[in-house]
Amino acid sequence: MKNYSSIYALLLTLVFCTPCRGQVKTDLPKDNIKAGARSVINSAGPSQIARNIIQDKKGNIWVAAFDGIFRYDGKTFTNITSKVSSARFFSVLEDGNGNLWFGSIGSGVYYYDGKSFKNFTTRDGLAGNDVTCIYEDKAGNIWFGTGGGASRYDGKSFRNFTTKSGLSDNDINLIIEDKTGKFWFGTRGNACFYDGKKFTVFTYKGKPFTNVRSIIEDKKGNIWLGGFDGLWRCNGSTFTNFSRNFVGYIYEDKKGNIWTSSEKANGQDWALYRFDEKALNGFVSAKSQWALSRYDERSLSNKKPTVTEIKPNHGMICGILEANDGRIWFGASDGVYCYDGSNIASFNRKKK
Repeated sequence: MKNYSSIYALLLTLVFCTPCRGQVKTDLPKDNIKAGARSVINSAGPSQIARNIIQDKKGNIWVAAFDGIFRYDGKTFTNITSKVSSARFFSVLEDGNGNLWFGSIGSGVYYYDGKSFKNFTTRDGLAGNDVTCIYEDKAGNIWFGTGGGASRYDGKSFRNFTTKSGLSDNDINLIIEDKTGKFWFGTRGNACFYDGKKFTVFTYKGKPFTNVRSIIEDKKGNIWLGGFDGLWRCNGSTFTNFSRNFVGYIYEDKKGNIWTSSEKANGQDWALYRFDEKALNGFVSAKSQWALSRYDERSLSNKKPTVTEIKPNHGMICGILEANDGRIWFGASDGVYCYDGSNIASFNRKKK
Protein backbone atom coordinates (compact mmCIF):
# COMPACT_ATOMS: atom_id res chain seq x y z
CA MET A 1 0.00 0.00 0.00
CA LYS A 2 1.26 3.39 -0.91
CA ASN A 3 2.53 5.74 1.75
CA TYR A 4 0.77 9.07 1.26
CA SER A 5 2.53 11.77 3.21
CA SER A 6 2.41 14.76 0.90
CA ILE A 7 0.21 17.82 1.27
CA TYR A 8 -2.37 18.37 -1.43
CA ALA A 9 -3.23 21.90 -2.51
CA LEU A 10 -6.45 22.48 -4.40
CA LEU A 11 -7.44 25.76 -6.03
CA LEU A 12 -10.71 25.17 -7.85
CA THR A 13 -10.54 27.64 -10.71
CA LEU A 14 -13.02 26.15 -13.13
CA VAL A 15 -13.01 29.25 -15.30
CA PHE A 16 -14.46 27.35 -18.23
CA CYS A 17 -17.92 26.97 -16.70
CA THR A 18 -20.06 28.89 -14.22
CA PRO A 19 -21.53 26.50 -11.64
CA CYS A 20 -25.28 26.07 -11.13
CA ARG A 21 -25.71 27.16 -7.53
CA GLY A 22 -28.91 25.57 -6.31
CA GLN A 23 -31.50 26.74 -3.85
CA VAL A 24 -30.28 25.10 -0.66
CA LYS A 25 -32.70 23.96 2.02
CA THR A 26 -31.66 22.56 5.39
CA ASP A 27 -33.78 19.48 6.00
CA LEU A 28 -32.85 18.67 9.58
CA PRO A 29 -31.42 20.46 12.60
CA LYS A 30 -28.03 19.10 13.61
CA ASP A 31 -29.31 17.53 16.82
CA ASN A 32 -32.11 15.52 15.18
CA ILE A 33 -30.29 12.20 15.48
CA LYS A 34 -31.63 9.15 17.28
CA ALA A 35 -29.56 6.25 18.59
CA GLY A 36 -31.11 3.05 17.24
CA ALA A 37 -34.27 2.75 15.18
CA ARG A 38 -37.56 0.97 15.75
CA SER A 39 -36.74 -2.43 17.27
CA VAL A 40 -33.02 -2.02 16.62
CA ILE A 41 -31.81 -0.62 19.92
CA ASN A 42 -29.05 -2.96 21.05
CA SER A 43 -27.96 -4.05 17.59
CA ALA A 44 -24.19 -3.77 17.14
CA GLY A 45 -23.39 -2.13 13.83
CA PRO A 46 -19.94 -0.93 12.75
CA SER A 47 -18.24 1.76 14.80
CA GLN A 48 -15.48 2.64 12.34
CA ILE A 49 -15.51 4.11 8.82
CA ALA A 50 -18.35 2.58 6.77
CA ARG A 51 -17.34 2.95 3.12
CA ASN A 52 -19.95 1.09 1.09
CA ILE A 53 -23.58 -0.10 1.56
CA ILE A 54 -25.74 -2.40 -0.61
CA GLN A 55 -29.00 -4.35 -0.28
CA ASP A 56 -29.10 -7.94 -1.50
CA LYS A 57 -31.90 -9.77 -3.29
CA LYS A 58 -33.26 -11.06 0.02
CA GLY A 59 -33.46 -7.57 1.49
CA ASN A 60 -30.43 -7.77 3.77
CA ILE A 61 -28.30 -4.65 4.14
CA TRP A 62 -24.54 -5.18 3.77
CA VAL A 63 -21.98 -2.67 5.03
CA ALA A 64 -18.26 -2.66 4.22
CA ALA A 65 -16.51 -0.98 7.15
CA PHE A 66 -13.06 -0.72 8.63
CA ASP A 67 -14.10 -3.09 11.45
CA GLY A 68 -15.57 -5.75 9.15
CA ILE A 69 -18.36 -6.70 6.78
CA PHE A 70 -21.73 -6.35 8.51
CA ARG A 71 -25.06 -7.89 7.47
CA TYR A 72 -28.28 -6.36 8.77
CA ASP A 73 -31.40 -8.56 8.51
CA GLY A 74 -33.84 -5.90 9.69
CA LYS A 75 -33.28 -6.63 13.37
CA THR A 76 -29.65 -7.45 14.03
CA PHE A 77 -26.21 -6.65 12.64
CA THR A 78 -23.80 -9.57 12.24
CA ASN A 79 -20.09 -9.15 11.57
CA ILE A 80 -19.62 -11.76 8.85
CA THR A 81 -15.84 -11.44 8.62
CA SER A 82 -14.91 -11.21 12.32
CA LYS A 83 -13.46 -14.74 12.34
CA VAL A 84 -12.08 -14.60 8.81
CA SER A 85 -10.03 -11.43 8.54
CA SER A 86 -9.02 -8.40 10.60
CA ALA A 87 -8.58 -6.34 7.41
CA ARG A 88 -10.30 -3.02 6.85
CA PHE A 89 -13.05 -3.47 4.26
CA PHE A 90 -13.80 -0.91 1.60
CA SER A 91 -16.27 -2.37 -0.90
CA VAL A 92 -19.04 -4.98 -1.20
CA LEU A 93 -20.95 -6.45 -4.16
CA GLU A 94 -23.64 -9.10 -4.64
CA ASP A 95 -23.19 -10.71 -8.05
CA GLY A 96 -25.89 -12.04 -10.35
CA ASN A 97 -25.70 -15.48 -8.75
CA GLY A 98 -26.26 -14.15 -5.24
CA ASN A 99 -22.65 -14.52 -4.13
CA LEU A 100 -20.93 -11.74 -2.17
CA TRP A 101 -17.58 -10.10 -2.84
CA PHE A 102 -15.76 -8.07 -0.19
CA GLY A 103 -12.87 -5.74 -1.07
CA SER A 104 -10.28 -5.09 1.61
CA ILE A 105 -7.32 -2.85 2.20
CA GLY A 106 -4.17 -4.95 2.10
CA SER A 107 -5.75 -8.42 1.93
CA GLY A 108 -7.27 -8.50 -1.53
CA VAL A 109 -10.85 -9.59 -2.13
CA TYR A 110 -12.98 -12.20 -0.37
CA TYR A 111 -15.62 -14.31 -2.14
CA TYR A 112 -18.49 -15.52 0.04
CA ASP A 113 -21.14 -17.99 -1.15
CA GLY A 114 -23.10 -17.88 2.09
CA LYS A 115 -21.21 -20.78 3.62
CA SER A 116 -17.49 -20.39 3.00
CA PHE A 117 -14.92 -17.82 1.97
CA LYS A 118 -12.26 -17.73 -0.70
CA ASN A 119 -9.54 -15.09 -0.72
CA PHE A 120 -8.00 -13.70 -3.92
CA THR A 121 -4.80 -11.64 -3.81
CA THR A 122 -1.96 -10.64 -6.13
CA ARG A 123 -0.73 -14.23 -5.81
CA ASP A 124 -3.84 -15.26 -7.76
CA GLY A 125 -3.41 -12.54 -10.38
CA LEU A 126 -5.28 -9.63 -8.78
CA ALA A 127 -3.72 -6.29 -9.79
CA GLY A 128 -3.39 -5.08 -6.19
CA ASN A 129 -4.36 -6.03 -2.65
CA ASP A 130 -6.06 -2.70 -1.85
CA VAL A 131 -9.50 -3.23 -3.39
CA THR A 132 -11.48 0.01 -3.31
CA CYS A 133 -14.39 -0.89 -5.63
CA ILE A 134 -16.10 -3.94 -7.13
CA TYR A 135 -18.40 -3.98 -10.16
CA GLU A 136 -20.21 -6.65 -12.21
CA ASP A 137 -20.57 -5.93 -15.93
CA LYS A 138 -23.37 -6.96 -18.29
CA ALA A 139 -21.47 -10.10 -19.30
CA GLY A 140 -21.14 -11.25 -15.69
CA ASN A 141 -17.45 -10.42 -15.32
CA ILE A 142 -16.41 -9.03 -11.94
CA TRP A 143 -14.19 -5.93 -11.98
CA PHE A 144 -11.97 -4.87 -9.12
CA GLY A 145 -10.50 -1.41 -8.76
CA THR A 146 -7.25 -1.60 -6.83
CA GLY A 147 -4.23 0.48 -5.95
CA GLY A 148 -2.31 -1.33 -8.70
CA GLY A 149 -4.77 -1.11 -11.58
CA ALA A 150 -8.10 -2.65 -12.61
CA SER A 151 -8.73 -6.40 -12.69
CA ARG A 152 -11.45 -8.22 -14.66
CA TYR A 153 -12.33 -11.69 -13.39
CA ASP A 154 -14.24 -14.07 -15.70
CA GLY A 155 -14.67 -16.79 -13.09
CA LYS A 156 -11.41 -18.49 -13.97
CA SER A 157 -8.65 -15.91 -14.30
CA PHE A 158 -7.84 -12.22 -13.99
CA ARG A 159 -7.06 -9.81 -16.78
CA ASN A 160 -5.37 -6.67 -15.52
CA PHE A 161 -5.47 -3.14 -16.94
CA THR A 162 -2.77 -0.68 -15.93
CA THR A 163 -1.03 2.40 -17.27
CA LYS A 164 0.86 0.03 -19.55
CA SER A 165 -2.52 -0.84 -21.10
CA GLY A 166 -3.41 2.83 -21.51
CA LEU A 167 -5.22 3.38 -18.19
CA SER A 168 -4.68 6.96 -17.01
CA ASP A 169 -3.63 5.99 -13.46
CA ASN A 170 -3.23 2.71 -11.57
CA ASP A 171 -4.96 3.92 -8.40
CA ILE A 172 -8.64 3.20 -9.08
CA ASN A 173 -11.57 4.78 -7.21
CA LEU A 174 -14.47 3.28 -9.18
CA ILE A 175 -15.56 1.40 -12.30
CA ILE A 176 -18.93 1.39 -14.09
CA GLU A 177 -20.27 0.28 -17.48
CA ASP A 178 -22.68 2.62 -19.28
CA LYS A 179 -25.60 1.71 -21.56
CA THR A 180 -23.37 1.88 -24.65
CA GLY A 181 -20.92 -0.65 -23.23
CA LYS A 182 -18.14 1.82 -22.39
CA PHE A 183 -16.36 1.36 -19.07
CA TRP A 184 -15.68 4.44 -16.97
CA PHE A 185 -12.79 4.66 -14.54
CA GLY A 186 -12.41 7.21 -11.78
CA THR A 187 -8.79 7.30 -10.70
CA ARG A 188 -6.41 9.29 -8.53
CA GLY A 189 -5.24 10.81 -11.77
CA ASN A 190 -7.61 11.55 -14.66
CA ALA A 191 -11.02 10.02 -15.28
CA CYS A 192 -11.15 7.93 -18.46
CA PHE A 193 -13.32 5.48 -20.38
CA TYR A 194 -12.56 2.24 -22.20
CA ASP A 195 -14.40 1.22 -25.38
CA GLY A 196 -12.99 -2.29 -25.46
CA LYS A 197 -9.99 -1.27 -27.52
CA LYS A 198 -8.43 1.82 -26.00
CA PHE A 199 -8.62 4.17 -23.04
CA THR A 200 -9.58 7.82 -23.53
CA VAL A 201 -9.16 10.55 -20.91
CA PHE A 202 -12.48 12.33 -20.33
CA THR A 203 -12.16 16.10 -20.67
CA TYR A 204 -14.18 19.29 -20.87
CA LYS A 205 -12.68 21.99 -23.10
CA GLY A 206 -9.34 20.23 -22.90
CA LYS A 207 -9.30 19.92 -19.11
CA PRO A 208 -9.45 16.42 -17.60
CA PHE A 209 -11.54 15.55 -14.57
CA THR A 210 -9.05 14.65 -11.82
CA ASN A 211 -9.37 12.43 -8.78
CA VAL A 212 -12.96 11.45 -9.59
CA ARG A 213 -14.44 9.46 -6.70
CA SER A 214 -17.88 8.64 -8.07
CA ILE A 215 -19.44 8.17 -11.51
CA ILE A 216 -23.02 7.11 -12.21
CA GLU A 217 -25.24 6.92 -15.27
CA ASP A 218 -28.74 8.12 -14.45
CA LYS A 219 -32.03 6.79 -15.84
CA LYS A 220 -31.89 9.29 -18.71
CA GLY A 221 -28.38 8.24 -19.75
CA ASN A 222 -26.58 11.26 -18.32
CA ILE A 223 -23.13 10.71 -16.84
CA TRP A 224 -22.50 12.27 -13.41
CA LEU A 225 -19.01 12.73 -12.00
CA GLY A 226 -18.01 13.72 -8.49
CA GLY A 227 -14.59 14.40 -7.03
CA PHE A 228 -11.99 17.15 -6.75
CA ASP A 229 -13.69 19.24 -9.44
CA GLY A 230 -17.09 19.12 -7.75
CA LEU A 231 -20.35 17.69 -9.12
CA TRP A 232 -20.79 17.51 -12.90
CA ARG A 233 -23.38 16.16 -15.32
CA CYS A 234 -22.76 15.40 -19.00
CA ASN A 235 -25.51 14.47 -21.46
CA GLY A 236 -23.10 13.75 -24.28
CA SER A 237 -22.64 17.30 -25.49
CA THR A 238 -23.55 19.64 -22.64
CA PHE A 239 -21.68 19.87 -19.34
CA THR A 240 -23.31 21.26 -16.19
CA ASN A 241 -21.41 22.02 -12.98
CA PHE A 242 -23.70 21.84 -9.93
CA SER A 243 -21.12 22.29 -7.19
CA ARG A 244 -17.42 23.05 -6.78
CA ASN A 245 -17.10 21.35 -3.41
CA PHE A 246 -15.37 17.99 -3.17
CA VAL A 247 -17.88 15.19 -3.85
CA GLY A 248 -17.23 11.72 -2.51
CA TYR A 249 -20.32 9.78 -3.60
CA ILE A 250 -23.24 10.10 -6.04
CA TYR A 251 -26.46 8.08 -5.96
CA GLU A 252 -29.74 8.20 -7.91
CA ASP A 253 -32.89 7.11 -6.05
CA LYS A 254 -36.03 5.52 -7.51
CA LYS A 255 -37.62 8.92 -8.17
CA GLY A 256 -34.60 10.21 -10.07
CA ASN A 257 -33.37 12.48 -7.27
CA ILE A 258 -29.58 12.74 -7.09
CA TRP A 259 -27.97 12.27 -3.67
CA THR A 260 -24.40 13.26 -2.92
CA SER A 261 -21.97 13.19 -0.04
CA SER A 262 -19.81 16.28 -0.22
CA GLU A 263 -17.48 18.39 1.83
CA LYS A 264 -18.45 21.94 2.65
CA ALA A 265 -15.85 24.62 3.31
CA ASN A 266 -17.97 26.73 5.68
CA GLY A 267 -18.56 29.30 2.98
CA GLN A 268 -14.84 29.72 2.30
CA ASP A 269 -12.90 28.83 -0.82
CA TRP A 270 -11.07 25.56 -0.80
CA ALA A 271 -7.40 25.97 -0.13
CA LEU A 272 -5.36 23.33 1.68
CA TYR A 273 -6.28 19.64 1.96
CA ARG A 274 -4.40 16.82 3.53
CA PHE A 275 -4.57 13.08 3.08
CA ASP A 276 -5.92 11.30 6.14
CA GLU A 277 -4.45 7.80 6.32
CA LYS A 278 -7.25 6.73 8.68
CA ALA A 279 -9.75 7.52 5.93
CA LEU A 280 -7.38 6.12 3.28
CA ASN A 281 -9.35 6.95 0.15
CA GLY A 282 -10.75 10.25 1.35
CA PHE A 283 -9.55 13.80 1.67
CA VAL A 284 -10.58 15.83 4.68
CA SER A 285 -10.18 19.45 5.57
CA ALA A 286 -9.82 20.83 9.05
CA LYS A 287 -12.09 23.76 8.12
CA SER A 288 -14.88 21.86 6.41
CA GLN A 289 -18.05 19.94 7.17
CA TRP A 290 -19.71 17.13 5.25
CA ALA A 291 -23.32 17.12 4.07
CA LEU A 292 -25.70 14.57 2.61
CA SER A 293 -27.51 16.44 -0.17
CA ARG A 294 -30.53 15.66 -2.33
CA TYR A 295 -30.95 17.33 -5.74
CA ASP A 296 -34.64 17.31 -6.62
CA GLU A 297 -35.26 15.53 -9.94
CA ARG A 298 -37.97 17.99 -11.00
CA SER A 299 -35.54 20.89 -10.79
CA LEU A 300 -32.41 19.39 -12.34
CA SER A 301 -32.99 21.22 -15.60
CA ASN A 302 -33.34 24.58 -13.82
CA LYS A 303 -30.54 27.11 -13.54
CA LYS A 304 -30.99 26.91 -9.77
CA PRO A 305 -31.94 23.32 -8.88
CA THR A 306 -33.50 22.68 -5.47
CA VAL A 307 -30.97 21.12 -3.09
CA THR A 308 -31.91 19.76 0.32
CA GLU A 309 -29.07 19.29 2.81
CA ILE A 310 -29.33 16.69 5.54
CA LYS A 311 -26.64 17.52 8.09
CA PRO A 312 -25.59 14.70 10.42
CA ASN A 313 -23.55 15.33 13.57
CA HIS A 314 -20.27 13.87 12.34
CA GLY A 315 -17.62 14.21 9.68
CA MET A 316 -17.00 12.34 6.46
CA ILE A 317 -19.97 10.73 4.67
CA CYS A 318 -19.33 7.74 2.40
CA GLY A 319 -21.59 5.28 0.57
CA ILE A 320 -25.31 5.95 0.00
CA LEU A 321 -28.17 3.46 -0.50
CA GLU A 322 -31.92 3.76 -0.91
CA ALA A 323 -33.36 0.60 0.69
CA ASN A 324 -36.47 -1.19 -0.54
CA ASP A 325 -38.55 0.63 2.08
CA GLY A 326 -37.41 4.02 0.78
CA ARG A 327 -35.11 4.88 3.67
CA ILE A 328 -31.69 6.32 2.84
CA TRP A 329 -28.69 4.60 4.40
CA PHE A 330 -25.27 6.22 4.44
CA GLY A 331 -21.84 5.42 5.79
CA ALA A 332 -19.84 7.79 7.95
CA SER A 333 -16.56 8.04 9.78
CA ASP A 334 -18.11 6.42 12.87
CA GLY A 335 -20.42 3.79 11.40
CA VAL A 336 -23.70 3.63 9.52
CA TYR A 337 -26.83 5.79 9.64
CA CYS A 338 -30.35 5.69 8.22
CA TYR A 339 -32.59 8.62 7.19
CA ASP A 340 -36.37 8.09 7.00
CA GLY A 341 -37.25 11.53 5.68
CA SER A 342 -37.60 13.06 9.14
CA ASN A 343 -34.97 11.60 11.45
CA ILE A 344 -31.48 10.16 11.24
CA ALA A 345 -31.04 6.87 13.10
CA SER A 346 -27.62 5.75 14.31
CA PHE A 347 -26.79 2.05 14.29
CA ASN A 348 -23.25 2.44 15.58
CA ARG A 349 -21.71 0.19 18.16
CA LYS A 350 -20.72 2.57 20.93
CA LYS A 351 -17.05 2.53 21.85
CA LYS A 352 -16.32 1.91 25.53
